[in-house]
Amino acid sequence: MDARLFDACQTGDVQIVREMLRVDRRLCRLNGRDEWTPLHYAASRGRVDVIREMVLACPESVEDVTVQGETVIHLAVKCSQFKAIKFLVELIAETNKVNVLNMKDKHGDSVLHLATWKKQHRVVEGLVGNETIAGALEVNSVNDRDLTALDLVFPNETGDWEMEAILRGAGALRAGDIVHSGVQWFSSHSHNHTHGIRGSSSPSDACTALLVVASLVATATFQVGLNPPNGNWQDSSDVNNNGTGSSNEPAHSAGQSIMGSYSERTFIVFVVLNSIGFYFSLYTMIVLTSNFPLQLELHICIMPIYSTYSTAVVNISPDNVWIFITVFISVLPFLVGLAAKWARHPVTIWLTKPLGIWIHRFYELIWL
Repeated sequence: MDARLFDACQTGDVQIVREMLRVDRRLCRLNGRDEWTPLHYAASRGRVDVIREMVLACPESVEDVTVQGETVIHLAVKCSQFKAIKFLVELIAETNKVNVLNMKDKHGDSVLHLATWKKQHRVVEGLVGNETIAGALEVNSVNDRDLTALDLVFPNETGDWEMEAILRGAGALRAGDIVHSGVQWFSSHSHNHTHGIRGSSSPSDACTALLVVASLVATATFQVGLNPPNGNWQDSSDVNNNGTGSSNEPAHSAGQSIMGSYSERTFIVFVVLNSIGFYFSLYTMIVLTSNFPLQLELHICIMPIYSTYSTAVVNISPDNVWIFITVFISVLPFLVGLAAKWARHPVTIWLTKPLGIWIHRFYELIWL
């Protein structure tokens, strides 16, 4: 490999690169140490102008790989050269060389695997949100460890909630989701019914839609929780002590649920189901807004809403069940977090997938 071309790639000297390629454009494909080409060095240093000159002179050079099986965009992602990544993705889309994005290194990792592992949110969104390459990008490609890009996301780590939302918005699955043949049937049917949405919406739009739905669910369950069916008592009555209440009315205090006074079991079932929906909607809002601007302020706003709902539900509970309701409301946020992690486990997904398929068929029969 010519030392001058190597130095020019390192320093970004476009003039030297242009002159040497004018003499022989094949120089950009010469192999150096570990089979690195001049283009590989330029990408690892983020020399966008040099990359442009080389690719214009020899478009095939973007397909060259190192001894580690890394493409030019692998190296750009590995070295966090975001300007180079953006340029290469746009170039690959324009030249219809999307297969480069699906190429794997010696570990079986694609560019999407690497970007996810390095928590490069902008890169991942740029890959899955590009309408030109979205259809050809293999978002569920499996590496040598049998992991998809989504499997490299750890929801308990800061920022990974946003990454998971981006990937799932593009149709990404965990490896456990695609093991069973039934999953392939379910995924294909889901894709057919949501193709119009996915084809026209970016991951950010998907997150926005989910936030709207979560907000609506939170609003509805909050209102119903504070105003249960049949309403609340407006007066107090203790027929066992002073006899001031009607003989047909159970003992109660002002503000307590009328339904709960007549049927404690029905009230418990109502509060449990409604509270699960309410807390899961708040949980979804927290997840989708992680690492967003003003996320701390938003999460602080959510906490009083949670406290207000909990206090109100306990206060409208009949005397005989308020202890149970208090304990349940107190532990529910922790149960929601555990349930969310358990539901995303590959084994759980695989075991419950047949049920999901039948539920999907049921909804298709009714609404589609």
